Amino acid sequence: MKILWFIPSHGDGRYLGTTKGGRSAEYSYFRQIAQAADRLGYKGVLIPTGKSCEDPWLLAASLAAETEQLHFLVAVRPGLMSPTLAARMASTLDRISGGRLLINVVAGGDPVELAGDGLFLNHDERYEATDEFLTIWKKLLKGEEVTFEGSHLKVKEGKLLFPSVQKPYPPIYFGGSSPAGQLVAAKHSDVYLTWGEPPEQVEKKLSEVRKLAEKQGRTVEFGIRLHVIVRETEKEAWESAEQLIRYVDEKTIQEAQRVFSRYDSVGQQRMRQLHNGDRESLEISPNLWAGVGLVRGGAGTALVGDPETVAKRLLEYQQLGIEHFILSGYPHLEEAYRVAELLFPLLPLDHGKKKEGFVQGEIIGNEFFPSFIKV
Repeated sequence: MKILWFIPSHGDGRYLGTTKGGRSAEYSYFRQIAQAADRLGYKGVLIPTGKSCEDPWLLAASLAAETEQLHFLVAVRPGLMSPTLAARMASTLDRISGGRLLINVVAGGDPVELAGDGLFLNHDERYEATDEFLTIWKKLLKGEEVTFEGSHLKVKEGKLLFPSVQKPYPPIYFGGSSPAGQLVAAKHSDVYLTWGEPPEQVEKKLSEVRKLAEKQGRTVEFGIRLHVIVRETEKEAWESAEQLIRYVDEKTIQEAQRVFSRYDSVGQQRMRQLHNGDRESLEISPNLWAGVGLVRGGAGTALVGDPETVAKRLLEYQQLGIEHFILSGYPHLEEAYRVAELLFPLLPLDHGKKKEGFVQGEIIGNEFFPSFIKV
């Protein structure tokens, strides 16, 4: 397993749908989370994209200098960025970070937001443009001179003078639940991403993408984006889940769902269907809770339970073929520690271990290390 965490550049707090317990979304806080994830042994962090977020490329470039091993999953935006400019940005960030860049392909799902950014392509046209974008981007990172003319993009004698550290290019992560999105993902992605749907739905989606990739003569790895609410006991975990939405009222849910209803993202539609705006039936699969999606766009589900149960559910996803797990929890700083401390010892991780200091816990009686006291 490869476990990534999340930088909440669109805001964070102890509760959803309220300013109570809210945190200032400022760089010093993002740095705390990134350095905690680095120290705790996470593979990397996802930095979100969109008008509600700080710019992910600037954040990643800044946080790379504040960390040592942490990788950064950063979005390229076909239709909003030119592929040649995106290739130079990716190459530069990969070099200055020492090969710690991961690429998150985001075609967009909100026509209103996209129109505000000057993009007026419909859903399937955006994936056509994404296909052309990645064709150009990948060739440039491979060191090829690119002349290309498609339906959406045109490049003449494009070159990338400074190569990336990772060869042939930084790994491409790609999420898309529609047939158009899955087809392009199968053609270009190194890691296909899904949001946290029930295992039977995830299994069906992975099977579809696997078959599409085989037709392209390719294989892809798989990843999942989930929130996690893990506590020492099952009871504490479910109480924490309820506390997270204690200030979310029906008006807030209705307003959030009104915005999500305009999305043409199939993935977002699937997230909405898991709860249908009803807070009374939120456990949609054993230990899989849809409460986050009442007011949050994108990933809207959380695994809830004690460490052994949550680890079991993660391993069930792994058995379906998931290798990459992008996790998060509220607030993100404290939960980064909680997840690492409670879950990491139970999971087969294949990346860095926690940086251990000499003292584990507070000295007892100014004399003894806790490990000397047998409980």
